[in-house]
Amino acid sequence: MKVSLVREMRRIDQAAAERYGLPELLLMENAGHRAAEQMAALMHGVKGKTICILSGSGNNGGDALAAARHLFNQGARLKLFLAGNPDHFTESAAGMYQVLQKMGLDIHRLECDRDWDRLHFALKLADGVLDGILGTGFTGELRKPTLRVIEEINAAGKPVLSIDIPSGVEADTGRVLSVAVQADRTLVLGLPKPGHLLSPGAEYCGSWTVDDIGLPSPLLEEEQIHQALLDDEMASLLLPVRARSAHKGTCGRILVIAGSRGMTGAAALAASSALRAGAGIVTLAVPESLHDLMEIKLTEVMTRPIPEQTPGIFGGEAALAALLSLASEYDAVLIGPGLGRAEETMELVRFFVAKVNKPLVLDADAIYAFRSCPDDLSALPQIPVLTPHIGEMAGLLGVPVPELRESLLPVVRDAAAEYQSVLVVKSECTIVAYPDGDVFFTTKGNPGMATAGSGDVLAGTIAGLMKQMKSALAPLLGVYLHGAAGDLAYERKGEALIASDIREALPEVRVSFQKKIKTNVFMQGTRRGE
Repeated sequence: MKVSLVREMRRIDQAAAERYGLPELLLMENAGHRAAEQMAALMHGVKGKTICILSGSGNNGGDALAAARHLFNQGARLKLFLAGNPDHFTESAAGMYQVLQKMGLDIHRLECDRDWDRLHFALKLADGVLDGILGTGFTGELRKPTLRVIEEINAAGKPVLSIDIPSGVEADTGRVLSVAVQADRTLVLGLPKPGHLLSPGAEYCGSWTVDDIGLPSPLLEEEQIHQALLDDEMASLLLPVRARSAHKGTCGRILVIAGSRGMTGAAALAASSALRAGAGIVTLAVPESLHDLMEIKLTEVMTRPIPEQTPGIFGGEAALAALLSLASEYDAVLIGPGLGRAEETMELVRFFVAKVNKPLVLDADAIYAFRSCPDDLSALPQIPVLTPHIGEMAGLLGVPVPELRESLLPVVRDAAAEYQSVLVVKSECTIVAYPDGDVFFTTKGNPGMATAGSGDVLAGTIAGLMKQMKSALAPLLGVYLHGAAGDLAYERKGEALIASDIREALPEVRVSFQKKIKTNVFMQGTRRGE
């Protein structure tokens, strides 16, 4: 499923009218009908229940007014409040407003203290709330009356359904500058927006469902929209089918360059995760003084000692020569987990990635090596995959984390193009950005994955897939499998899960997903009589 920016959704609405003859009023009616259905589902029926409806003067408010009519017809008792100026109604919203007036429904404006008291008590006595105050066009600071309405809604503590996006959330960024409606459920119209996926906005949406409200599917699948959800449907197209004649050599020979004194766990997690992702052969290169330890720590992963000039860390010409020679024997290379940040190690990383011409994943300290020279990434002989968390991404760009979060999507997209790299930016919603401008938002993952080593497992998973499929697509499937494994581990361990729980869930996730795909294919064939 695509993810649209606000301007793209506006273009879709316009095209629906101009190319397909679908008027705005019809789409608003559909949105209102769906909102009423969602409200009924949230409330387990609305007959005899009191619903407080807050409407703005834009099309989002028109959707809420359309929903009011349907809820009234279903037997709900309505308390209608206009959190906007009727003189500023859009044409379609004005039409919905007039219908309710002709039905004899009272719509209260918020102009004096008595009106605000009426809203306060209506919310206190309501069974549920429908939020149609602000739509996806909202940006910036809330006006004081709107801010007050939202605070009243949140203080009431009643079940809330927001139409399209909770009022106060910026749809393109997920920013919430002051306050936003805390929804229990959000009815997303047409396509999801970045604000449904990125924090802090995502925390205000509750559960959300997408409805096309009758928009023609070709408009919702336009190639001009360069954002998409990394969901089950997409992953099913990416998951490789292994040939019966496969052997360990054809499933990927992966070299992992990782580890330093005190951080051998990161190296072990990354290398073993590459195997759990299905790679045929994984070799871990470590400083020679750590080699015996890693031989004991790992069984299926092979290990290679690398000459060192300082005990326990990578560095020096001998180490560089050994690593370059070793890399020539492998299909893909992961470098970075637990390397440490000694200057000789950072120098080795920069020299190594400038000379090796293999599919390449840079994680953790290997990314840190380019903090002072990020432009050098664009000159590498390959298009590397970088897997920074938000802090590492901010450091690479030389900006504060809050500044990065405010414009995460456009900044990451521009950085991928500028640095000619695939960026896997890890956060509460991991983003995968390609140099051509395509961006993918994960649909998997949970708070329990905020644990040391989780990123090492992800980097190893991506590297482990690089020979099993087109290496450019490995970040997508890697992020999906890693998130799905994290969700499975979270079901079992909750916030107590550790990184190895994610790694150990990878095989189960892959097997269950393969079974699901086969079942779906069989059922589709059965329906067609094949």
